[in-house]
Parts: sequence; structure tokens; C-alpha cells
Amino acid sequence: MDIGCEVFLMLRWTCQGTATVPTSRKIVREGQWRLDGIDKIVIGLYAHGMTVRDIQGHLRDIYDIDVSPDLISKITDAVLEAVREWQARPLDPVWPEIFLDAIVCKVRDRGSEKNIAAHLAVGVGLDGKKEVLGIWVEHTEGAKFWLRVMNDLIARGVEDVLIVVCDGLTRLPAAVGAVWEDTVVQTCIVHLTRASLRWVNYKDRERVAAPLRLIYGAPTEQAARDALDAWTESEIGRQYPAIKRQWDAAWEQVIPFFAFPPDVRKFIYTTNMIESINYQLRKISTPADTSRTTKLSSSCPTSAARRWDAPTEHADGAARTTTGRSP
Repeated sequence: MDIGCEVFLMLRWTCQGTATVPTSRKIVREGQWRLDGIDKIVIGLYAHGMTVRDIQGHLRDIYDIDVSPDLISKITDAVLEAVREWQARPLDPVWPEIFLDAIVCKVRDRGSEKNIAAHLAVGVGLDGKKEVLGIWVEHTEGAKFWLRVMNDLIARGVEDVLIVVCDGLTRLPAAVGAVWEDTVVQTCIVHLTRASLRWVNYKDRERVAAPLRLIYGAPTEQAARDALDAWTESEIGRQYPAIKRQWDAAWEQVIPFFAFPPDVRKFIYTTNMIESINYQLRKISTPADTSRTTKLSSSCPTSAARRWDAPTEHADGAARTTTGRSP
């Protein structure tokens, strides 16, 4: 099983109660395994990106406690089995919407830096609440690996998904169709727009972006098509013809959200729901060894999940519209 989520529960454990911090100076004896209240503090600090040495100094300066680096490492390893259980937990059979996205983190390996990709899947349940379904770590993002992720979700009980929102990765829609053949695949408009602007001269970016907003902000699919054609014939459109080809190639995955009422479209056409997790990942993604990075990347969803208690607005409407399928 992938270990990309091996310390996801770290922050959750720190939030389940108030740690009791010793008020007098205590020395952790050699071979001692537990010190009341310290475990939760150590796990929380580590999950927020602090190194073992940083935690040692923090405990000494703030709580007047001396803890060895070895004990801190043992404490952070203590939850691995529980996190493996979380990563393998059963899931509901039907999900109205699942968002797939990946973020690249830098790690140190044998003295050199390299990139790894943390793959995230966030689902919206029938009750409208968001839930992190899992995190999988791989060296690169690719449709083949995403197929493994989706097969893992199936093995954990996911039988049907109404909408999958993902970036414009080539062959990913085909991979989704191979797993859930009736699922609607929606390309993330934010990813597509960013990709369109990647090679645009900086001084031209607003001139390119403003007409693109008219495409995905159009009231109907036909109006969007007309807006794309109008942009193509414009002076700036003729200057960057590759953007037109890019949108044409992705058009079948661009247009599904037009079948939904305007008030739910923004909820559907972007993977921004995952950005709160990605933001935390970026904060802790300073180069570290691979083992530490997989631990840290696994702890981030809990902070975001604490803000996800309320049902997502319009989730039920998104699940019931135009696909002709009702959860």
C-alpha cells in the first residue's frame, strides 16, 4: 500500500484533547517511551513542518523540557499504523463529485534534490460534506498512476462517481472512463487558463485572460463556442493561435459544466477545493528527505478538514442535474 498518507492523523490527534504540559522541568530518561502530554505536542509540531531539532529546541525553550531527538522520532513514528488504517478505510459506494489534483514537492535523496508528486483525491458526499479520500505519493504525475489511484478507491468501496473534476492531464479522462464508464469528466478551467497563459508575454496576459473569462463565463455552451471563435479572430487571438488549439483539444471536457445551473457551475469547474490543502503542502515542502516529506504531506488535510464541517452549497444540485442520474 502507498504510504503517502502515513501521518495524516497527526494533527487530528492533537485536536482531540488539550495536552497537559508539565510545569516543572523534567528529563526524559534513557529508554523511557511516554511522557504525559508530550506526544500530542510533538506530533502537532512535526505535522506543521518543524524538524526534529526544531521541536527539541521548542520544547526546551517554551516548556522547559529536555527531550532527545531519538524519542521525538519514535513519537512521530508511533501513529504510522493508525494512518495506514485511515488510508485503507472503507468509503461510501456513491460520490456526487470527486476532485483529483497533484502538487509537486522537493525532496533530498542521496545528497541531491528531486521532485515527487503528492496526488490528492477529495470527495463530496451525498450529505454535501467534503472529505479527503486519500493521498498517494509518486515521483511524477501521470494518467497511469491516477488509474492506480482510482482502482484503489474502487477496492475501498467506491462504486460510482457522478462527476470527476481534474486538470488537463492527457489520457486522464480515458482512465476515468475505464473505471467509471458513466462518469462525467470536467476539466478544471483554472488549470486550463493557467496553461494557456504559460507562454504568453507578461505584458499581454490581461489581454489574453479577459476574453478567456468570457468563454467559461458564457451563459450557454453555444455562447462559449462563439466567444472562443471571436477570441480566435481577434488581434490577440491571432498572435497566440496555440491557445485556440489547446482549448479545442480539451473542449469535450470543458463544456460539461454548462449543463448545470449557473449558481453551481463555479463549484464544478475548478479544483480550487483542494487548494487549501495544496497551500499547506507548499508551506512545508522545503527540501527534506523522502520519508519526512511523505509524513508531512499526509498531515496537511486535517487542518483543511476542520473547516469542512458544513455541507457544501449546491452539492446536491450538482449531483442531480443533466447526468440523468440521482445519487
